[in-house]
Amino acid sequence: MNIQEELALARTRLANERTLLAYVRTALSLIAGGVVVLEYLAEGPEHIIAGWGLLMLGAVALTIGFIRFLTVRSRWGQ
Repeated sequence: MNIQEELALARTRLANERTLLAYVRTALSLIAGGVVVLEYLAEGPEHIIAGWGLLMLGAVALTIGFIRFLTVRSRWGQ
């Protein structure tokens, strides 16, 4: 493998890691929003549903991010 191919592979690995970190950041934001809604705004059933919905969306985003990261990593032989 020549230097250009090695650098291209390194860029792909770094981009994959950045994408995972973006998924984690988004998931943490959704989870934090859900906790805030449940702790401070849980006055009615719609707030409780919204808070749990945000928590679930955060968990789904985190799961999708890890699955995508592992898929791309295995595809590129990392």
